[in-house]
Amino acid sequence: MNVKQAMQLYAVTDRAWTGKQTLMQQVEAAIKGGATMVQLREKTLDRESFFNEAVEMRKLCSRYGIPFIVNDDIEIAIACGADGVHVGQEDLEAGKARKLLGKSRIIGVSAKTPEQARAAQAAGADYLGCGAMFATSTKINTSCIGPEALKAVCAAVDIPVCAIGGITKENMPLLAGSGADGAALVSAIFGAADIEAECRRLLALSKEVFEL
Repeated sequence: MNVKQAMQLYAVTDRAWTGKQTLMQQVEAAIKGGATMVQLREKTLDRESFFNEAVEMRKLCSRYGIPFIVNDDIEIAIACGADGVHVGQEDLEAGKARKLLGKSRIIGVSAKTPEQARAAQAAGADYLGCGAMFATSTKINTSCIGPEALKAVCAAVDIPVCAIGGITKENMPLLAGSGADGAALVSAIFGAADIEAECRRLLALSKEVFEL
């Protein structure tokens, strides 16, 4: 599995945008439009519902050959057969996650500074999510670090890095030259009226901005 290529257009779910479509329908539309990896992020579901949703989404992503990542919850990631897990600085440490997951699965770690980035790489992370780049309503109490911080994180490590947080097709060009390998998007994908068409546009832009 090429993790670097999977960074190109990383779709991170948010059920706040469901309505006319179910979350599964939205994710399938994103994949059809070119999403290169999918992360299931759930903060309010009960564990049984979260697990059942994870199993269904893993099957969907497997059908299209797209890596499927579970946010934070390593137990559910293992139980549903996910391709990996993404953890924050306050979640399970990357080295412990690696021991639980083994060598074959993907571990992503959130990093805002070169120090955090180097520590995550040393602990066995496969990629970093760096942000928030711009103001975002997806996460509360999250400070923006901006393109210069992204550039410093990318320069500090050898593993792939994706930018995340408040990224839209309007501000994505500001990340050109950062050294990042792509962008993780939430509302820019799932808030679109036509998710599949929007993902086609976003993937083309990502390839241009990140010189892929």
